Order: sequence, then structure tokens, then C-alpha cells
Amino acid sequence: MHPLAQKFVLAPESGAILHVDQPLPFVVLDGLGDDGNGRFLIRFMPNQEGNWEYVTRSNVAELDGRSGQFNCGAPSPDNHGPVQVHNTYHFAYADGTAYFPFGTTCYAWTHQGRKLEDQTLATLAQTSFNKLRMCVFPKDYVYNKNEPEHYPYERDAAGTNDFTQFNPAFFHHLERRLADLGCLGIEADLILFHPYDRWGYATMTPEEDFRYLRYVIARLAAFRHVWWSLANEYDFMLDDKPMELWDQFFQLVQE
Repeated sequence: MHPLAQKFVLAPESGAILHVDQPLPFVVLDGLGDDGNGRFLIRFMPNQEGNWEYVTRSNVAELDGRSGQFNCGAPSPDNHGPVQVHNTYHFAYADGTAYFPFGTTCYAWTHQGRKLEDQTLATLAQTSFNKLRMCVFPKDYVYNKNEPEHYPYERDAAGTNDFTQFNPAFFHHLERRLADLGCLGIEADLILFHPYDRWGYATMTPEEDFRYLRYVIARLAAFRHVWWSLANEYDFMLDDKPMELWDQFFQLVQE
């Protein structure tokens, strides 16, 4: 994963497109991640070794026409690339190494505090699990009644979410834990929505849902071991998110 970062003062909806044309014919990445303090990221996962060149296109002058290059070296011995469908019914890493999923679930493990999170990683390291289902949002459920250390959105003193302002600290923490899983050789199956919520994330408006999806995809899609699950028990959320909306979510993630 190659992060391209610059510092700017921009509106929350500012966007940019990265055009990459070396060594492949043409790749376009549409997405910009606000990393906090005026720092914006475009993330890209090269799939070939060699020199890559890029140029940005944006309706924001400060982000338009920025170009550069970087070299993609050989992968480390344990890096086989992302998992893909192989021969219709099987899985394999991008380099052809067979992948046999053996998974478990830790829905809200990244919201439990450092001590328990580290214990979770130490436990996983002693197992043969190579895939973990987990939620992006915190969860309100049996054994999960604690408040998370970080919230995905900025909040005022009364706890009211500002759904136009993501909290970079939340995503920095999530990314560190994703990196920890990657070091263990574990694929991260990220659940984007779930109904077990007391903070308002399950009942966001469609506009807020789409903004969230675009932001999360822009930040995390370049992690080679990240998978997407739209929801856990989506049918419990149909009053707020009807089937036609789920279809649109699916199309956005697929693209």
C-alpha cells in the first residue's frame, strides 16, 4: 500500500482522483481520505513491481495536477497479495498461493481498550485462524456495554454526532489494529453496518451512509487483507435502510 499525502485546509467534501499509468495502461482511484489536521491521503496498492507514476485531478486547485513517482519493490516472503476467487469455487492469493479460509468472529474487539485488544491478538497468534469478522462501528450488545475509547465521528459535549466530520483518531486506531492482524496473516472481514447500536450509526440518513462508505473505502480498500461485509443482520435495519438502499450500497462497495 502506497500512501500519497499532502497537507491542505479544505472542506469536508473535497475530493480528488489519482491517475496512475505506469507500469499498467491506466488506473484511476477516486477517493480522498481526510487524515486530520489538514492532511489528506490517497491510498493505492500496486500490483506489479517497478516504477509507478501518478498525477492527481481535482476540483480543488491545491489538489489538482500534483504528480510524482515511486518504486514498488518485491513483496516480503509472507506477502502473497489479496485473496481472490480461484477456479470459481476456491480461493487463492494474488500470487497463486492457495488460501483455505478458517475464520472466527470478534465483532467489537477494536473497541475494548488496549489491554484486552492486545490479549485478543496474543490469543489469535496461538491459533490457526486466518480470517476474522469484525465491525467498524462499536457494538451495544451483551458483554459489549462499555463506551469505546474513540468514536467514528466528532461529537459535542452532549454526545451529539457531527456526521459531516469523521474522527481521524478512530480510524488511526482501526488501521493500527488492521495492521496487527496483517502481521498475523489474518484476513480482516470488515462489517460496515450492524443494528446493535446506541450511538446513532445504525440510523444515519442515506446521505450520511454514502458519505461513510466512500470515506471508509477510500481509507481502507488499499489494505491487501481487507474484505467487505455490508452488514451483520441487515434485515433488522430495513425500517431505516430498505432493500433498494442496500442494493446501492453494494454497487458502491463493488465499484
